[in-house]
Amino acid sequence: MKHYEDLGFAKVDHQRIHRKGFPEVIFGQGKTPAQIAKITTSIAAKRHDVLITRTNRLAFLKVKKLFKSARFYETAGIIIVKQEQRTQNIKPSIRIAIITAGTSDLPVAEEAAVTAEFLGEKVARFYDVGVAGIHRLMKNLEAIQKAKVIIVVAGMEGALPSVVGGLVDKPVIAVPTSIGYGASFNGLSALLTMMNSCAPGVAVVNIDNGFGAAVMAHYILKP
Repeated sequence: MKHYEDLGFAKVDHQRIHRKGFPEVIFGQGKTPAQIAKITTSIAAKRHDVLITRTNRLAFLKVKKLFKSARFYETAGIIIVKQEQRTQNIKPSIRIAIITAGTSDLPVAEEAAVTAEFLGEKVARFYDVGVAGIHRLMKNLEAIQKAKVIIVVAGMEGALPSVVGGLVDKPVIAVPTSIGYGASFNGLSALLTMMNSCAPGVAVVNIDNGFGAAVMAHYILKP
């Protein structure tokens, strides 16, 4: 039995929800608005909610014509289509804190935040609290420590996850971003800094991978 739908340009995995706990997510980068709309239609036809990452307003306008419930999160570059008769089961208490070093890191942080909320998690955002003004982090530390998993998003030299990891007793997922001047090498410098963290309990995902960080946090929190 074939467990996917062959659209010619894509093979939609309708069984993924049974293996992973949520439906196949559409990675929008490199896909045309028409392709995104067709894959969305395929997933929605199975009564699944749809998450589209790394996408844009042109794709949203195409999807919106087909699904009135479609919503575009511009900063995150995400489209979500919810089944209108279904209410989202958001956890009652904050379980994930998302921290950014700077405002320029917001697109990656919002990709993580919107993805986590799609998965039913309650998120607290703490933005622009990087090491250049460490007092901003310290002022929010008590609230941050209430979360069960912490996602830290930083570019430049990527030092913030190590600082946070040394102050909390929760898992820290570090997300390097491609923000920075020439010697940051489009996020490679931050990635290597985070991978060499001396703070225990810090794990690292790929550069700009807010989606991956959110999914990892969600799985850490699964009972």
